[in-house]
Amino acid sequence: MNIPTAFQSPAIIHYGKGSFQEVGKETIRKGKKALIISDQMMEQLGYIEKCRTYLQEENVESVVYNGVGSEPTDKFVEEALHFFHQEKCDVVLSIGGGSCIDTAKSVAVVSTNGGYIGDYMGGKKQTSHLPSPHIAIPTTAGTGSEATDVTIITNTANEVKMMIKQPAFLPEVAIIDPELSKSAPAKVKAATGVDALSHAIEAYISQKAHPMSDMMALSAMELIVSNLKKTYDDPEDLEAQAKMALGALQAGWAFSNSSVCLVHGMSRPIGALFHVPHGFSNAMLLPAVMEFSREAAIKRLADLGRIFKPEAEKYSNEEAADIAISSVKELCRDLQIPNLQEWGIEQKEFESAVDKMVKDAFESGSPGKNPKVPSLEEMKELYRVCYDYNYAEETMR
Repeated sequence: MNIPTAFQSPAIIHYGKGSFQEVGKETIRKGKKALIISDQMMEQLGYIEKCRTYLQEENVESVVYNGVGSEPTDKFVEEALHFFHQEKCDVVLSIGGGSCIDTAKSVAVVSTNGGYIGDYMGGKKQTSHLPSPHIAIPTTAGTGSEATDVTIITNTANEVKMMIKQPAFLPEVAIIDPELSKSAPAKVKAATGVDALSHAIEAYISQKAHPMSDMMALSAMELIVSNLKKTYDDPEDLEAQAKMALGALQAGWAFSNSSVCLVHGMSRPIGALFHVPHGFSNAMLLPAVMEFSREAAIKRLADLGRIFKPEAEKYSNEEAADIAISSVKELCRDLQIPNLQEWGIEQKEFESAVDKMVKDAFESGSPGKNPKVPSLEEMKELYRVCYDYNYAEETMR
């Protein structure tokens, strides 16, 4: 395992019920006019208007770009960036899920460093100037994007999800108020919650895992395993929601300072080609990829198994690893996570895209961090297994 020389995090994190009201005080320290990047659902829920009220109390002007869709694209970045310059803004605020936050990260960086967001993929273009200040306010307990230096943006010309990672993409301030995620539909809580769990699991089994990321990943897994089903079953359980928000934050810290692996590498092409939201595509892949990775990650999967079932402390690592996999399957089943076929993807269309998905997944770099790196043929077969995956089947050995 590699031990990096730094552990990155936003400079300031506000966490807890009512922390949203700190947005005005944080923004006035950064600038005088904010571009709020969000989506229409946040507008309908009144979160944008509430944010603008908090800003007005501190004499901060604001304008709104609410054109972000379920998956962030380079078009959204271009539109929001144009608006940022046109309105002479000096601060970026993001309110929403990972799509809004990733779009805002991109605007913050490109606003001062220029170019096209895709120029930054793979480190081809490095930032030479500080980004515009970015304050991230997540409204789902899932992506952890508020705590990472990663942005995922779809290139609409070639239908590739670009995974871009540089320190400049890390928000300066994160505000995590669990009350904001209370209104998310149950199916969104399910998908984003399993997404957060996949972040923690992949950070923990990654070839780049290290003691600091392990600490965050283990804590995140404990919080998510204990509270995800509660938030799905009872939207009024604010204590469970607060713990999920903290778990998602810690999972974001973990994978940003370690890495994601095969689930995310395979997930991005599904999102780009079939427009499956990121949380759902990760959830659809997680159990099968855990089965594939089992032999190379038995000890670490065993740790997860003992989080799901404490009585597994007396079991062998092999038995506890199987409990981890079967427990994730059961969780996906309980949360009604669909497979790709149930999502509505035609098998013929899916099969015709497999070669491109495999190519794009490998080029993202994430599969190479997996404890077991698949061959081209193995990844093709994994995609086919995931297409009509049955969460009720016994764990494959």
